[in-house]
Order: sequence, then structure tokens, then C-alpha cells
Amino acid sequence: MSRFVSPRGTAIAAPACAFLLLASLEIRQVGAETALWAAPAILFAAMMIAWAAESAQYYVAQGFALAILAWLQTLPEFAVEAVLAWKQQVPLLLANLTGALRLLTGLGWPMIYFTAAIFHRMHHKKHLEQIELEEEHCVEVVGLLVPLAYAFFIWWKSSLNVWDALVLILIYVVYLWVLSHMPPQEHGDLNELDRIPRAVVKSSPAIRNLSIIGLFAAGGGLIYYAAEPFLGSLLALSAMIGVPSFVFVQWVAPFVSEFPEKVSAFYWARTVQKAPMALMNMVSSNINQWTLLAAMLPIVYSISRGSLSTIPFDEQQELEILMTIGQSLVGMIFLVNMKMVWWEAASLFGLWLIQFVFSPMQPGPGVIGFIAGHIHEYVTYVYLAWAAFGLAGFVFRPQTATAFHLFAKVWRLHVRKAA
Repeated sequence: MSRFVSPRGTAIAAPACAFLLLASLEIRQVGAETALWAAPAILFAAMMIAWAAESAQYYVAQGFALAILAWLQTLPEFAVEAVLAWKQQVPLLLANLTGALRLLTGLGWPMIYFTAAIFHRMHHKKHLEQIELEEEHCVEVVGLLVPLAYAFFIWWKSSLNVWDALVLILIYVVYLWVLSHMPPQEHGDLNELDRIPRAVVKSSPAIRNLSIIGLFAAGGGLIYYAAEPFLGSLLALSAMIGVPSFVFVQWVAPFVSEFPEKVSAFYWARTVQKAPMALMNMVSSNINQWTLLAAMLPIVYSISRGSLSTIPFDEQQELEILMTIGQSLVGMIFLVNMKMVWWEAASLFGLWLIQFVFSPMQPGPGVIGFIAGHIHEYVTYVYLAWAAFGLAGFVFRPQTATAFHLFAKVWRLHVRKAA
């Protein structure tokens, strides 16, 4: 079966395109009313690239299609971070990076489970016990661990430089290389697809390939051109209602810039059967942001300064990064058994919500002020303790580490054989 795109070529081109397209993007000052046209444009763009990925999974590995989808969906996030890095606003660019990552895992992953659970109850009148991942999804689950391990090293040395960027880009290229060797999905019952992806899959090879590439390109281009005015309109709105710029950059901007991912996730999770695909879309975005997005920062920062430069972390930024690593580790550990149950989704959401609610509050006297001053530290301890407990469980009961066993299997069957 022919493939519509070269996986290795895309693996190399994607990071380069991100740097070239986004480094010079500025967020113009626009009115809040701009959101009236920019929001529907981003919504439609998200649907187009979701249709493209849904169609492409039958001709390339689903994970590879989702990786390209995740890269296109995070164009707005790349744009925001490129602007902040170019302006050398280190506190804000790290606030946005960590806020975006925690938003993905703490809100995005649980949203998928609970959306699927609601629609499952509507259709079947019973509780959804769990979202079960497919065997090939072990690549995404295991793939998340590698950048997290390197993120610990970055946190330990309290800085991010161009050499780190090269390592992170290499990690992502290897991740795409592994995904490119996975087999495509079986066609199954095409009637389960919505009208547009079903029409694409059933069309002739030439029309099908052109349609998939066109949907990816049109969706990505529309996101690129609509994201900046949409973010600018929300920045104007936040100024009108008095939202501090740090809170806006850490929470409001990431929520908006990750809006395309949430649209795609809801679109798939509502069918219940495609909930695993929706969850892997989010995991791919996590990997994308831990690698390509983090790698872009010191590159753009160095270009802006005119020399190879290091982004230093202060004590607060170190804590933000460590909390984000801990949350991602806990999420990854939840998925190692290749399923997600309700209490795991609720735990991720609950811990995210606690620190989200107290983030805008100023430390000070009284119980609320005390909690606001220490909540990030306490939540970080919980994440790290939970992650340590989970990793110890895999050491003493290695048979429970299903994703790692499956990864060894698919490596033997697909990657090593092809190599």
C-alpha cells in the first residue's frame, strides 16, 4: 500500500519549518472583537487536520499521522514561544512552556476520558470502565519517557542551551523514525468514519493523497495565520478585565494556543471507539512540546542575542519545570498498563486544578495566602512521590509494565526487521 508522504523527509522538515516560520512572528495589538472571526477559523482548521489524520492512519502508521497532526496543532504555541524567546523574556517563555505542558496533561487527558465516558453512558446506559490503548500506542507511551529523562538533566543543571536543543531534536527525529516503521491501520468498517474522511479514504489514490496533503496544509496554514490575531484579541480582552500578564501567559495563552488539540480530542473522544486515538493525540503533543518546542527556545534566543546563549533558570522557574516533569511522569506511569481509568483521569485533573486555582493568588498572611505561597511546592512533592512509587512498582513487578513489553515486541516485529 503506497504512502502519501515520506516519513523521514517529514521528520527532518518539521523542526526546520517550525523555526523558519515562527521565529519572526509578532503578536500585534488588536481588538477583542477579532476573536469573533479568528476563533471559528481555528476551529475549522482543527477539524480539517483531524480529518486528514483520520484518513492518513490507513496509509501510514496512526502514530506517525498523529505526530504530524500534533505538530500542526501546536503551531500557535510555537508562535507564542518564538515571540517570547525573540524578545528574551525568560520568565514568561518558561511560564508559557510549563503552563502549556501542564494544561495538556492536567486538563486535556482527563477531558478525553470524561468526554468518552459521557457519550458512552448516553449510548450504552452504563459506566465506561476504562480507555484501552491499542498495542502500537506503546511507542507514544514509552516515547514520552525519553524527553522526560532528559528534562530532568536540564532541570538539574538549571539551564537550557543550543546543545540541549540538538539532543531534543534528535530525540524527536528518532521518535518519528520509530513511528514511521509501524504498520498502518486496517481499513475495518469505513462506515464508522465521518462523511469527509470516509470520502477521502474511498477516493482514488491520486485524489486521496492530494486530499490528505491538502487538508493538512490548509489546516496548518489557517492555524498559523489565525493564531496570532486570536491570541492578540485575547490579550486585549485580558487587559480589559485586569488579568495579570504572567497569569495570561502561563494559562490563558496556552489554553488558546492548544485549542486545536482540544477540538480534535473532543471530536474523536465523543465516538468512544476513537478515544485511544484522541489520547495519543495529546501524548504526541506532550512529546512534541518537550522536544521541538523546548529546543526552539535557545535557538531563537541565541539568534536574538546574536551569539550562542544559555537560558538560565531561577529558583521559581526550577520549581515550575520540576512540577511539570513530575506531572508528566505520573501521567506516563498511568498509561504504562495501556489503559486509563476514571480515578487516574480524576487525579490528574484534581492536582492540576488545585495549583491552577491558587496560581493567580498572591502569597501573604492567612491560610489562603500561605497556601498560595506553597501550593506549587506541595503539588510537586505529590507528583514526585507518586512517580517514585509507580516506578518502584515496575521494578518489583516488571510484568505490570505492559507498554515496555509491547514496545520490545513491536521493535522486533517492525523496526528492527525494517532496519
